[in-house]
This record gives sequence, structure tokens and C-alpha cells, in this order.
Amino acid sequence: MASLKYEIPLLDRNTKFALWQIKMQAVLAQMDLEDALLGIDKMPSTLTDEEKKRKDRKALTQLHLHLSNEILQDVMKEKTAAALWKRLEQICMSKTLTSKLHMKQRLYAHRLEEGASVHEHLTVFKEILSNLEAMEVQYDKEDLGLILLCSLPPSYSTFRDTILYSRESLTVDEVYDSLTSYDKMKHLVVKPNSQGEGLIVRGRQDRNVDDDRGRTQERNPRGKSKGRSKSSNRGKTCNFCKKKGHIKSECYKLQNKIKREAANQKGKQPENSGEADVVEDYSDGELLVASVNDSKVSEEWILDSGCTFHMSPNRDWFTTYETVSEGVVLMGNNASCKIAGVGTIKVKMFDGVVRTLSDVRHVPELKRNLISLSTLDSKGYRYTAESGVLKISKGSLVVMKGQRKIAKLYVLQGSTVTGDAAVASSSLSDDDITKLWHMRLGHMSENGMAELSKRGLLNGQGICKLNFCEHCVFGKQKRVRFTRGIHNTKETLEYIHSDLWGPSRVPSRGGANYMLTFIDDFSRKVWAFFLKQKSDVFSTFKSWKIMIEKQTGKQIKYLRTDNGLEFCSDEFNRLCKSEGIMRHLTVRHTPQQNGVAERMNRTIMEKVRCMLSNANLPKSFWAEAASTACFLINRSPSVAIEKKTPQEVWSGNPANYSDLKIFGCPAYAHVDNGKLEPRSIKCVFLGYKAGVKGYKLWCPENRKVVISRDVVFDETAMLPNLSLKDSSNKENQKQVEHQINTESTPQASTKIENRVASSPQYSIAKNRTRREIKPPKKYAEVDLVAYALNVAEDIDANQEPFNYSEAISCEDSEKWMFAMQEEMESLHKNRTWDLVKLPKGKKAVRCKWVFKKKEGTPGVEEPRYKARLVAKGYSQIPGVDFTDVFSPVVKHSSIRALLGIVAMHDLELEQLDVKTAFLHGELEEDIYMQQPEGFIVSEKEDYVCLLKKSLYGLKQSPRQWYKRFDSFMTSHDFKRSSFDSCVYFKKNSDGSFVYLLLYVDDMLIAAKDKREIRKVKAQLSEEFEMKDLGPAKKILGMEILRDRKASKLYLSQKGYIEKVLCRFNMQSAKPVSTPLAAHFRLSSALSPQSDNEIEYMSHVPYSSAVGSLMYAMVCSRPDLSYAVSAVSRYMANPGKEHWKAVQWILRYLRGTTNVCLQFGRTKDGVIGYVDADFAGDLDRRRSLTGYVFTIGGCAISWKATLQTTVALSTTEAEYMAITEACKEAIWLKGLFSELNEDLQISTVFCDSQSAIFLTKDQMFHERTKHIDIRYHFVRDIIARGDIVVSKISTHENPADMMTKSLPITKFDHCLDLVGVHC
Repeated sequence: MASLKYEIPLLDRNTKFALWQIKMQAVLAQMDLEDALLGIDKMPSTLTDEEKKRKDRKALTQLHLHLSNEILQDVMKEKTAAALWKRLEQICMSKTLTSKLHMKQRLYAHRLEEGASVHEHLTVFKEILSNLEAMEVQYDKEDLGLILLCSLPPSYSTFRDTILYSRESLTVDEVYDSLTSYDKMKHLVVKPNSQGEGLIVRGRQDRNVDDDRGRTQERNPRGKSKGRSKSSNRGKTCNFCKKKGHIKSECYKLQNKIKREAANQKGKQPENSGEADVVEDYSDGELLVASVNDSKVSEEWILDSGCTFHMSPNRDWFTTYETVSEGVVLMGNNASCKIAGVGTIKVKMFDGVVRTLSDVRHVPELKRNLISLSTLDSKGYRYTAESGVLKISKGSLVVMKGQRKIAKLYVLQGSTVTGDAAVASSSLSDDDITKLWHMRLGHMSENGMAELSKRGLLNGQGICKLNFCEHCVFGKQKRVRFTRGIHNTKETLEYIHSDLWGPSRVPSRGGANYMLTFIDDFSRKVWAFFLKQKSDVFSTFKSWKIMIEKQTGKQIKYLRTDNGLEFCSDEFNRLCKSEGIMRHLTVRHTPQQNGVAERMNRTIMEKVRCMLSNANLPKSFWAEAASTACFLINRSPSVAIEKKTPQEVWSGNPANYSDLKIFGCPAYAHVDNGKLEPRSIKCVFLGYKAGVKGYKLWCPENRKVVISRDVVFDETAMLPNLSLKDSSNKENQKQVEHQINTESTPQASTKIENRVASSPQYSIAKNRTRREIKPPKKYAEVDLVAYALNVAEDIDANQEPFNYSEAISCEDSEKWMFAMQEEMESLHKNRTWDLVKLPKGKKAVRCKWVFKKKEGTPGVEEPRYKARLVAKGYSQIPGVDFTDVFSPVVKHSSIRALLGIVAMHDLELEQLDVKTAFLHGELEEDIYMQQPEGFIVSEKEDYVCLLKKSLYGLKQSPRQWYKRFDSFMTSHDFKRSSFDSCVYFKKNSDGSFVYLLLYVDDMLIAAKDKREIRKVKAQLSEEFEMKDLGPAKKILGMEILRDRKASKLYLSQKGYIEKVLCRFNMQSAKPVSTPLAAHFRLSSALSPQSDNEIEYMSHVPYSSAVGSLMYAMVCSRPDLSYAVSAVSRYMANPGKEHWKAVQWILRYLRGTTNVCLQFGRTKDGVIGYVDADFAGDLDRRRSLTGYVFTIGGCAISWKATLQTTVALSTTEAEYMAITEACKEAIWLKGLFSELNEDLQISTVFCDSQSAIFLTKDQMFHERTKHIDIRYHFVRDIIARGDIVVSKISTHENPADMMTKSLPITKFDHCLDLVGVHC
């Protein structure tokens, strides 16, 4: 292809079109296609018309192949190469006056900056000229040459004068050549005083060695020995600086003064910079790379990554100084400079803090001051460069900044502090100490810290002005505040303020969504409690009241709250009235009257945001941060109580601050796991455990809270972002305190080390984030069931062990051990495996124990503890370890059809469960598995299990089980339905039927006589190990209730829906009357557009919520069909409005948890209803199909979906909907013909008369010729009389609710027609 052969880039919006145009013309010229750009009419007349067209097509194809997708979309309508070429010029090189003005402005404003590349300058200049030529703008070559000369900087004035006065005329090409030659000669010039660009520091730092063994003299360019000079000048006094030890001619202060004055007179010279030369490596030397100024000693500091020690030529900068006898600096041209001494220099940094550089080498002949980054790195500092700024930090504190200059060197932002007094350097400045205590105290204000420092409570350390804190801006930025009220309370508990904060969008690690606070007005002490539901407020207040009154011996007199229902319930009012508590409530919509509690909530959450931001912790740790915030607020000065602390006023004693640590900092808790195991585990500090003298820590590895007193803290660093999965409902709620009492301060008896050194290296392999397993965005019906059941199980409060070690160490260890032994007995009884040696070349599949506590039916059975040995089948290789997969699951429509038959004929319905169902399948492949944990056979530890029967977790297990079960059923005179492979039936001699439905290992058996059911159970028990569950009560999360007297059967999902509402925190939401209100106009245009919306929706469990709703709709809730169909279209990219629609559906479920399907209402057979909504899809204008089929007046099959093609009229939409409904009717007719021959399809009702005529009449050719042929098969079905389509009034058509939002009355009437009742 031409694009590969000539390597021409694809044309896009960023491509330089003028250059691309020239290259493209060259390509077409080589292929003899350049004539096509002129047009077919202007091609040579020697060519025939066919040859001209062929040539044009080839040129057009070549142009298409060299265009990007975005350009090709704009020009794909052009049919000739000439038209396409002209269109490209219009798009990429507009010739309008505006474009010409813009390009001329670029030409005149183009300037060469001092020190910039001449080559790059000329390249841009030529590009501007080529663009102007493409726009047909003509310039004289002399004018262009003069414009180019004008663009040169002042340093090129000599060059410009030479060009102008040496000739009478010039062209732009002559200026190009001269300027290029001048630039090359300029780079070849070497100044005589140049010290070179590469520096090598060599030598030893033996400061006490007097004998230099001749090395100093050999490497000193002036040939002077420092030692001899000192001995000869001993006792002499300098006449300039009045110091002893040297004479005036050798005075370093005088020399530096002369140099500075000479530099000032000469003026500032441009800095010369360049790349460092590659020099030879020396075993006893240190490498330094820097750019040196040849003219004067610079007062700037250069941050250098190649220098091993700090260096400076300025002797008067040193605050401490010690002379050394050896050491030289070797330049890139082998010239050497002597190291005269070593000392310390004080530098004022960018933030005003003065810091001390230690071990600085004094090299008088250097021209630059160098700071060694390697020295800083060895002392625990870190440095990063980004956007031209080099930052040097220690922990989270930035101590130095360097700015990249034109010479590509990083220059320190700061200045040197000169003076004769030597100041001892400290590890932390006053600013550092202030910032450290600011973070330790949960980002306390500057006044509060000053008050604590004044009292000497901060280890005697002073507090200075607090610098800018970004975390405080993120956490505390606020609006203008209201005026403050005054309460003249005389004692504690006289006046209590209270408020409820929430709900939180992110539940806490313990599942809390609300925070309840109580504030004592006299002491301003705060208590915080974390609640799951609003209804817990009363019980929490009652227990807190008893506790606090018992502690103080005083009674609560006044209680100030808002008008929330949680504070104004009847039981709350009765308690306050009986205890004599006076209530003070706020005026409606005036939260300012409860200002103390509201302001306290704001203070707490400000600290929470600051601490979470500073600690890089997820939002799910908000409760722990709020608990710590309350603990610190009670120990912080308050203006309301004359700058005393609440704890001091409450208890009369000052608080202890010695044990405070930064929230979220790395903490190392002591453990003893064995002699060779590490003695500590790395955790995150989460605060202070109430009532215990210890610290509360979070261990990210095992995801548990650790309480320990033996802890080492690293307050100089924070851990990286912890990608912890916010599945707070699955956390062990025993590990997280919901009731936070901020009374006690931990008093660790051992001395806790406050580490100042750098944090230990963070292990990527050990601490890497784990991938988050998300549910699929599109659900097949089988996958949906498994996913929804898992959702329901996750919501349960029962905490099952995660692995074998947890099972044997938890409270119910005996029950779990019994369950595991029962599983192993079943496996041995079934002869599931043989113990063998692992053959060479084979790999053993691993296994694990899975534990589940199943809640029994109340009043029928106790909770069951089940342990299952599961093979890790995800490691199996397709084609080697397994071939086909299949899971035996019955359709939900088949289940409801059977329930309808049971209700109509009053059949017996019972349920069975196959114990270890998958173990009954015979394996066809050789699979080896490791021995189960806890049951490894002694003296055969290296043996593995050769599986003879299938096991849970293996890919082929469901298929092998189904093959075994199917062969058994067919051998006992049962027939498998040809319409549902998991439905079996048998017709007895008396004409009665026995039905059996299979869903993996769960079975439903229905028959007229119980003896028939017992017979089938006996046959199954002989072949498989069965568990008889008696009359059917629950299957697949659906509850089955029967009223035999009224011949009615009810199918409900109340338990599942309540768990879903609890999971998505909607159990207390306000109910609504319809699943989806008419004001929701959902479309893809509502998907997130801004980064904030995308970030917000990334934390919303949209797919999980829709999946949960979808399972409820599939099982027993046809009223949700339209709403779920609408919100499920946007699972790939949902927006806020889509999420509001999902919340609306959950609110509808909140008020309809008791809704169920009622079978047996009438004796009618199967009746179908169908409807369509024309162009109901706002995105692609497709119509909606909805149908529902009933038996005995109760829905058994329903569907609401978009049509695959766009209908042109309502008649077409209804016609295609009838076709879809007839397909379902044919399936139901076939199923019922097998189950009960007397039950036949009667009628499918539709409310469109024209659509019905269209199904019966072949005359509407013009209106139907464009409809897909597959929709016309319905005419043959109706013509044969298999299906009857009849007219029904729209008001009596329940399928209307499947295609649109309806008013409440119409919606309730539709529900009544399909048997959906409370």
C-alpha cells in the first residue's frame, strides 16, 4: 500500500497541511495519477473516458487511504479526486480573510528568543511561509529576508549589520544560508576562560592528615600548597578583614569583593549552558555534572543529581568552616580546582524557612553553587520533577523547590543567609514543627495550637505562623456564617444540643449511614454515635441519657433539636415528658436555631475531609475519622468557653497530648507469629479505642481492625491510596465500633518511637491493589438468577467464615467442623476420588472450603450450616480439562406455568434437594486435585486426588450431573419436554400427570396424589442422596404460599426485595405509587458529560441495582417490566437522571414489598395481551413491544423490550408486537400440550384494529412491503387457526403498563387484570 511504502502520515486536524499536500502530490506523481487532481475534464485527451474514470478512482482511493477517520467522515461524500482535493483545502487551509490575517500576524510576531535554537526558529518560519503560499498570499523574497532579520534578538545585531551593509539586495534564501553558517560557527567557538561543562570531583576527605603526599601540589593549577602557605603566614594579620592567619593579598573576602565589583561593572553576561561530556570513571572520585558560567561567580544554587556533595566557591557564606588538606575538582578539560574546606551554609527557602546545608565543600575556583541531590537522598529526602519544577520533600513536607531555567538547569528558589555567626542546624524548623502538630491535631486552627503551646502541652515546642494548608482548603472552605446565639448555662447537662447528620452516600466500614451527635452547652463536649437507620435515634438517646446521668449524677434539663421525625416521634416525646426534659424545637426551615449542633457537625466533617485527604484513605473510613475528630475536638480550645478545652471543663483536669498521632499514618503493630516471622505488621492508624489504653489500627492485608498498645508510628509519610473495596456490608461489624465514646485517652505504658527517618520501602507485590470483580452489564436469564441470589446473600447479616482457618477459630467452629465432616463423608461414600501420585507433566487443581449459613423457614427448620468442598475450576484449560459446559436450569415461565396448573387442579406440590448433586456426574477426563485443607491423609501428604466423579467448581460438573439425571428420569418412564429441557412429566394409567421441574439441584414435584410423589421420591433416593424439604415453601428466592381452602396459590419475593432495599439504603425511603413517573424522559443525552458527573457516577452501584431489580421483575413482578426495561438501556454509561429513575423504582418497591402473584383466581385458560408504544425510544426512535400471558387470571409470562427495527406507523409497531407475542404463544401452547392436553391457547388480545386486519388480510401491499419477511409468518399461524387475535379496548388491555408510564388508577386496574395483588 502507498501509505506503507512512502510513509506519509495520515492527515488529521494537527497535521501540517502544506507539507502533507506536497508529499501527497509526489506520491500521486510517482503513480502517474497527478492529472486526477485537476479534474476529469482537464486530463489528457489521449485517454478514453473509461481510463480517465479509472485513473480518478485510483487517485481518490489513495487520498482516502491517507486521511484520518475524523477527516474522512467530512469528505466521504466527494466522488472525484479533484473535488476531494478542493474540499481538503477548504477544511485544512481556509483562504478566508480571517485565516490570512491570522497567518500574517504569526509571521510578523515570530521572534527568536535569546539562547533558543536557530534551527527550530527557521523551521517554524518556513512552515508559516508554506501556509501563506497555500493561501495564495505572495511576498517579495527581499521582504521575507528583511522580516527574518527583524525576528533576530539583540545578540545578533552584528550579524544583522553585516548582512545589511555588505550588499545592495538580498533574498530570504541568502539569509537562511548566512544565519545557518553563523549559528554553526558560533557553537564551535570556545572561550579561553572556559572551565568546561563536565566536572569530576576527586579526592579523600581526610581532614586530619597533614601529609598530602604531593597530590595537592600536583593537581593545583597554581602550584601552591595550602599547608606551606599556612605555615609561612602563621602569626600575620590581614589588613583588610583584620583576621589572623593570612595576608591581604590572600584574603578571600577581598578577592570576592573585587570579583563582584568587576562583574557589576561589566554587566550581566548571558549564561552558557550545554550538555555535560561523558568522562572517565574514577574509583576514588565522585561524579558531578553541571553547567558553569565563565564570567562571574553565580549567587544561585544549582540542584544537581550527579554531584555527591554540596559545593560552593563563596567562603563568606559559610557559618562554620574547617580547612582540609586534600581533595580536588577535576574539570572536563582535565584542569583541576582544589577543595579548600568543609562547612555549613544557611539558605532561606521558597517558603521563608531557613535551612542549613551541612558538609558543604568550599571550591574557590568553581563558578556555581551546587546542591547534591544524592546527598539529600541519602538523608531520607525525596525529589520529583514535573512541569519545570523540581520538588524536594521529606514525608509530606516540601522543603526545597527548583525552577528549570533556559539553560536546562534547576535553580533553587531561595537565597543564601550570610553572617559571621554560626547557627546549629536542627532537623525540624519552627514551621515544620507547626505543620506537624497541625496534622497531629486533626488540622487544628493556629489560635488553638498557640493556646496549647502557651500552656506547655506540646512537648515544650513553640508554634509559629501556620503556612498554607491545601487539605484545610479542601476540607474547611465555607460560606458566610450566621450570627451566633448565646446560652447562659450554669452547669453541665443543663442544656443539650443534638442533631442527626446523614445519610452518607458511602456507608462506613461498619455499615453506618448516619451520625448522631450530642453537645453539652456548658462544656461544649461532644459525643458521636453512628447509626444504620434513623429509627435507631431513640434507643441511642435513651442509652446515652442513662449512661451520662449515671456518670455525672445530674439530670438533663433542656434538649434542643430540629423537627425531624426521629426526634419528634411519640415514644421520644413520652420519654422527655416522663423525665421532665424541656424540648426546644426549631422553626420550620430554620436550622440556624440549632446552630450549635449544626456548627459542630460542620466542624466534625471538616476535620473528616481533611484527615481523609491527608491520609489517602477511602471515604468508607468516614466514621473512624469522625470518631477521631470528636476525640480531638474535646481536647481543642473553644472560644465559647473562654479558650478552654471541653474535656478540661467537663472533668476539671487538662487533657494529655503526648500520645496523639497523625490520623492515617503508617503504624507497625507488634505481633508474635513465630520465631522466624516478622515481629510487626504494617497498618493504618485509625484513632483511639474508647475505654482501652491502646490504639485502633486497620490492617489492609487481612482487612481487620487491630487494637494494640505496642505500636511504632511513622508520621513522616502516608501510605499510597488504599483501593479498598467499599463493601461495608460484608465487613465484620464486630470489628468496627458504632458507638464512639470520646472519654478516654490511650496511655501506652511503653515508650512509643516517633520515627523521623524515611518510611520503609513500600512493597508493590505485597501491597498491590486487587482487582474489583464487577457483575456483568448484560444478563442472560441463567446468569441473572445466580447473580441476584448472590446479591441477596451478600445483604444478609450472617457472617460466614472466608476460609478454613476462620471456620475453626470462630464461635460456631463446632458446627462448621461438623458440616465439613458431613461433606467429607458424602464424598467418600460417593467414591469421588482416589489418592494417587501426581504424574509428570500434570498439574493439580486447587480446592477450597466454602461455608454458608442458610436461614431455615421460621417455625419449620433451624438454620443450616453447610460446608462445600469446591475445586478452583478457573484454572482448567478448555479442550484439555473439559470440552462442553451446560447448566440445567428451568425457565421461570415454566415454574409459573406449573404453579398455575397446581392452583387450578389443586395438585400436591413438594420440594426436594439433591445433596452434593454435582458429585453424581461421571468424569470423562483425568483431573487431579490437591487434598482438602484440614483433611490431608497422614503419610500421604504428597499425594493428590484423582477425581472419578465431578466436583463443585469444575467446568463440566453441571453438564455431567444433568446427563446422569436425564438418563435416570427417562429410564423411569418420564418424558423430557421438548420445549424446556428441565421439565419432566409422566402420564399415569388413570390419566393423571406427575410433573418434575429441575433447577440444578432443586426440584419441584407436583401430582394429584401424594402417593405418586412419595413413589418418585423413593426412586430418586435409591439413585441419589436426597433431602426431602416437604411442601414447597421457597425456590430461587421466591416464596410460595398456599390457601387450599380457597384454591389459591401466592408467589412472592418479599424477603428478597427487603434485602435489596436494605443493600441500597432505601429501606426508609418515601414510597411512590408507580414504578416510573411520566416526568422521566430517559435518553442517552442524559449520560455524564463533565468530569465531575463521570466521577460521581463511578461511585454509584447502577449496574448492581438494575440487576437486582431485573431479577425481581423476571420472577414475580410484571409491574416492573417497563421501568426496568427503560433503565437497563443505559447501564454502559448511566447519568444522574438515570440513577434517579432507579431510585424511584426502589421507592416503588418500598411501598409494594407485599405484592405477589395470585394463582387460581379464575378457571380461564391461557390468555395473551399485547401492546406497542410507537417510537417510545428517544435515542433511535424505535417502538416498544409489551405482552403478558395469564392462566387462571394470573400472569405466567411477560416481556417489555425494544423492537429491533424502526416502525413507520403505529400499525406497523402493533403488527410487529403481535408477531412477537404469537411466538411466545406458540411456545406456551407446545408446553401446555405436553403438560395437559385439555389446556389450549385461546386468544391473543390487541387494541389496534388496523394491526389485526393486517395479520388477516394480504391486501396492504404498499404498507407492508418494507417490513421484514420474518414478521409475516404470523399470517400463516392465524390462517391455520393456531392463534386467534381479537380486539380489546385499550382500557382493558393490561399490556398497556408494559410499554408506557400510566396514571395510578389505570396502573392499578392493569395489575388487577394480571393477578398482581397485595
